[in-house]
Amino acid sequence: MAFAISSTSFQNGGDIPKKFSCDSADVSPELSWTEPPAGTQSFALIADDPDAPAGSWTHWVLFDLQPATKNLPEGVSKIDELPDGARQGRNDFHKIGYNGPCPPPGKPHRYFFKLYALDRKLDLKPATSKQEVEQAMQGHILGKAEWTGKYQR
Repeated sequence: MAFAISSTSFQNGGDIPKKFSCDSADVSPELSWTEPPAGTQSFALIADDPDAPAGSWTHWVLFDLQPATKNLPEGVSKIDELPDGARQGRNDFHKIGYNGPCPPPGKPHRYFFKLYALDRKLDLKPATSKQEVEQAMQGHILGKAEWTGKYQR
């Protein structure tokens, strides 16, 4: 079976519930994934909105997840380093951890949750930007899985 990500919080391509947005509790959704490619040493997760007025807007950067990890529970703490050693980067709200959809009123925006299986740990500092994580991942991606949702105000 191919490496895949899923969520019990919303359907792939479906509407993201308000609970996971800035209009409510702003907690991260539950995410889980299948067995990663052989040789996976860590995972990185990037959630972003390519429809933002200023260009792609980063909502969550998480990296150095252990290779045995198979899911993230709803409401991951907004702290630099999680108990298992995974680290969270800085999003475009200039905060650590997850901040959900918060688009301007109008058309729905798409939100992509991209999980990368990597052949090494990135060993970057917490509060690292999406761009720095993407640069560190170059040449080390064994697989990528994606889950998409929509949100409109």
